[in-house]
Amino acid sequence: MTDVSSDTYAGSGVRRRVLLAGPRSFCAGVERAIEIVERALESRGAPVYVRKQIVHNVTVVDDLADRGAVFVDELDEVPDGSTVVFSAHGVSPAVRDEAARRGLEVIDGTCPLVAKVHAEARRFAARGDTVVLVGHAGHEEVEGTMGEAPGSMVLVETAEEARALPAADGRAVSYLTQTTLAVDETAEVVGALRKTFPLLQEPPSDDICYATTNRQAALSAIVAESDLVLVVGSENSSNSVRLVEMARRGGTRAELIDRAADIPEEWLDGVRTVGLTAGASAPPALVTEVVTWLKGFGPVDVEEREITREDIHFDLPSAVRARPRPPADGRPS
Repeated sequence: MTDVSSDTYAGSGVRRRVLLAGPRSFCAGVERAIEIVERALESRGAPVYVRKQIVHNVTVVDDLADRGAVFVDELDEVPDGSTVVFSAHGVSPAVRDEAARRGLEVIDGTCPLVAKVHAEARRFAARGDTVVLVGHAGHEEVEGTMGEAPGSMVLVETAEEARALPAADGRAVSYLTQTTLAVDETAEVVGALRKTFPLLQEPPSDDICYATTNRQAALSAIVAESDLVLVVGSENSSNSVRLVEMARRGGTRAELIDRAADIPEEWLDGVRTVGLTAGASAPPALVTEVVTWLKGFGPVDVEEREITREDIHFDLPSAVRARPRPPADGRPS
């Protein structure tokens, strides 16, 4: 442990403020995906196979695994005829075709907002466009979207890559984005695309999802007052990582944690105000856990800073919707 004086040491009993960014934690797409796996386990029994992590959060995945979910990287790990859930990040048509060929029962956990981007990719490609996808190479959402029209799509991650794209040889050019990107950085990339392709076509509505946008805006409202920003989320959670990066670009120290146990006491040295948020795939209980942990080092004043209230809800797929129970006398109702 770092050798620090008693007036700066984390356990000195200094009164701190915790600024809670709101909205934070689960979004509607994550809640839907988790409930799909839970209901599949209840109705089918274990094991239920899940291709990739249902959402990018270690705690969620571990909890579902304890209850009988089996997470696999590819469908060749799933026995023929089994039930498999596709993750919230979506899959390519090739994966769907393989599942059908294997006779797997598929329950689709793809977030409807990711499915929207897939539909746009198909539509833009069908009209003959070159489709530029702004996103991060290797991310599951990007792989699924690119798979919708691989012969018509090109991936860019940065403004430099956008400026380096060759002319489209007379083809119309449109763009789409991954749903979990940083709003400001994406605007820079799209701006570069517009300079390269003045007639660039855009999606009918923003592809960066409401939850990503809201969490970034909520963090923006507290970051300048914070000495330290803690973002609850896992390392493979794109939207969580973007929150950390955004805070750091604003000049505030920011750290990504899975849970309170990941916080070294030294991080609190000299800190009077902690900004606290969570990515869209992180359970709300983990935020409460962090607040409780902070209270162990002295009095804490918690301030909720909610910039908007989210009331989005997505319906479950028919495969896991609750079926009405027959009446007690056995007669149809």
